[in-house]
Amino acid sequence: MATEVAAAGARMPVSVLVLVALVVVCLSANGAAAQQASGVAATYNLYNPEKINWDLRVASVFCATWDADMPLAWRQRYGWTAFCGPAGAHGQPSCGRCLQVTNRATGARTVARVVDQCDNGGLDLDVAVFRQIDTDGGGVANGHLVVDYQFVGCQD
Repeated sequence: MATEVAAAGARMPVSVLVLVALVVVCLSANGAAAQQASGVAATYNLYNPEKINWDLRVASVFCATWDADMPLAWRQRYGWTAFCGPAGAHGQPSCGRCLQVTNRATGARTVARVVDQCDNGGLDLDVAVFRQIDTDGGGVANGHLVVDYQFVGCQD
């Protein structure tokens, strides 16, 4: 005879409650995993934000619609990236979010802010961000880096 627990006025077998708990844990883990990816291609883009006073409108980036009026300190705190990676929200929900990007070949890492979208299936880092983690020159030599990324808090 299975042990039963009263839940919300009904009796439920403990095994059902354990199964429900496992499903919730699995779904939570999948949600967390969807915020990071490994072995992603990162190319570079010539946003050159310092030359345009970190103006998202002048850069004609996708996220300018929502983030162009953010304070200058917010816009220049992190290097810029376009995001179209395999894991994480795309489009407006990714705008202004931060990614920790790690060069798989060297372990060099940095944080970049999503200001744009792309269609290469990975990241399109501002050239300054790209160079910051291309510590062995392999990215320039190959035309791209292989990186891991995860969404992180921007600490703004």
